[in-house]
Amino acid sequence: MNKVRSILPVLLILTGFPVHAQPPQFQVPQLPEGDGKQLVEIACYSCHSSINIVRSAGYETVDEWKHVFETMVNLSDAQATTIAGYLAEHFPADASRKPTLVSGDTEIEIKEWVVPTRGQRSRDPIEAPDGSIWWTGMWASLLGRLDPDTGDMQEFKLPLSARPHSIVPDEAGNIWYTGNSNGTIGKLDPNTGLITEYQTEARDPHSAAFHPNGNLYFTAQGAGMLGRFDPDSGEMTEVQSEARPYGIQVAANGTVWVAFNGTNKIGAMDPETMAIRYYDIPNEASRVRRLGLDSGGVVWFVNSTQGKIGRLDPASGEIRQWDSPSGPTSHPYALAVIDDKVWYNESGMRPDALVRFDPENEAFQSWAIPSGVGIVRNMWVTKEGNLLIHQSSSNRVGLVEIK
Repeated sequence: MNKVRSILPVLLILTGFPVHAQPPQFQVPQLPEGDGKQLVEIACYSCHSSINIVRSAGYETVDEWKHVFETMVNLSDAQATTIAGYLAEHFPADASRKPTLVSGDTEIEIKEWVVPTRGQRSRDPIEAPDGSIWWTGMWASLLGRLDPDTGDMQEFKLPLSARPHSIVPDEAGNIWYTGNSNGTIGKLDPNTGLITEYQTEARDPHSAAFHPNGNLYFTAQGAGMLGRFDPDSGEMTEVQSEARPYGIQVAANGTVWVAFNGTNKIGAMDPETMAIRYYDIPNEASRVRRLGLDSGGVVWFVNSTQGKIGRLDPASGEIRQWDSPSGPTSHPYALAVIDDKVWYNESGMRPDALVRFDPENEAFQSWAIPSGVGIVRNMWVTKEGNLLIHQSSSNRVGLVEIK
């Protein structure tokens, strides 16, 4: 779709409803009247409901709103200006969503690249053994490769039904993905382009991690399952778990740690028996999306619903938590540990804020992500000790160089 005018007929065919209407059982808020309303409905409703706009954090200027949607849909300058003007007038920035930034001594540089295919929702970048950066374009069912030295990119189309949620490389450089919509674990051979998919019992594989034993362990959020896949034999083993398993990490001692986004628990799974020991996070409303491990095997986690980060000592079971700088609505999301310092983002803020926490002196430092329209959903630590991030809404992948 090259221009807005080509979007409307397609949507009528696919849905049976005009883009500005919803089936009666799915009524959503109406946009305010004004110049540009119809263009917003045509351009934005192909992927979003009006509720996404009404409940957005908003932006003050035309240029800021253009920045939000310029990588989602191809518009003429006149159309983009009209849409951005309407949005800036009716949906200005919500001051309560501005992050509380904390100064400090650590210096970073954030580099960002816009990925080629518009509207793909780039996410979950990783570093391959050869130093290339890979990402998944979930909404476009593709994987992408970036040469961070030259900026050259290449995209690999997957089966349209796959909608890959996350990726992880193996030692040979193959890229494995979780087919979130077709219930598969998939492998892309970058050298040949060959794609191989393995069916799971779970309907929605989510996040995955390789284990030193050679197996791939994964979560399935909607199905409430954990899985183990042996790439050599093709054997798939899956077990039920607590609600909505999300992030997954493998400890140095082999324990598979799992974050749960549907209950206030963190799980420690035995890689052989797949038995799970659960640790309760204080407050039944707590939810954990991602977690990481420091050099001593301590588990660090984000308590997304409470605006906190936390520490779980597996030896004693002790849990400590700290309030994130931007408060209870900051919604910490992704997390990584580098040199025993905890890095995470405040996804509830606009711009999305990158935060560093030093456990030794319990000090925070934070930065606004340049294209922080939302959101960093996962992080990856590179071989050089830097951080890979992304911005799904603006189709960017990023490298945080830590000085």
